[in-house]
Amino acid sequence: MLLKASNTIAFKKQETRKIPFQKGDEVEIASHEYGFIGSYYTATIVSFVGDYHYKVKYKTLLTDDNSAPLEEIVTVGEVRPTPPEKQENLPENNFCLYDMVDAFDNDGWWFGFITGKIGGNYYVYFPTTADKVAYPPEVLRFHQEWSNGKWKKEGVFDLY
Repeated sequence: MLLKASNTIAFKKQETRKIPFQKGDEVEIASHEYGFIGSYYTATIVSFVGDYHYKVKYKTLLTDDNSAPLEEIVTVGEVRPTPPEKQENLPENNFCLYDMVDAFDNDGWWFGFITGKIGGNYYVYFPTTADKVAYPPEVLRFHQEWSNGKWKKEGVFDLY
């Protein structure tokens, strides 16, 4: 069930109807590149490129020579608004087993599931890489999907 849920999330394209992002808007870009599937990177809209593409400048990704923020052309299907701030998204009673979360690591947010807790750290399983890593709660957020113009926190069982 977790594999099916993870594929639903990791390979999802964002809504393809044109979202009226403006130059300067902060957004998240979903990577569909092998090895990075299930990750999201914060960027700023630089310009429109036709009806279904944007030029973006990443906040945390750099050019190959590390001299400047990376800029690239992305499709509308890879762009979504930034989710609510982490603090608004933090659970009152902490995370629970199998909660769908994003962990901030390697310059982006990576989709996974809570698989356990030891001490103050939560273990997150990343289905697209099969890694399991421990994180403190301050680098975790509930995973949310942008759907019909609203943020929706989904559980594993909501995907069926």
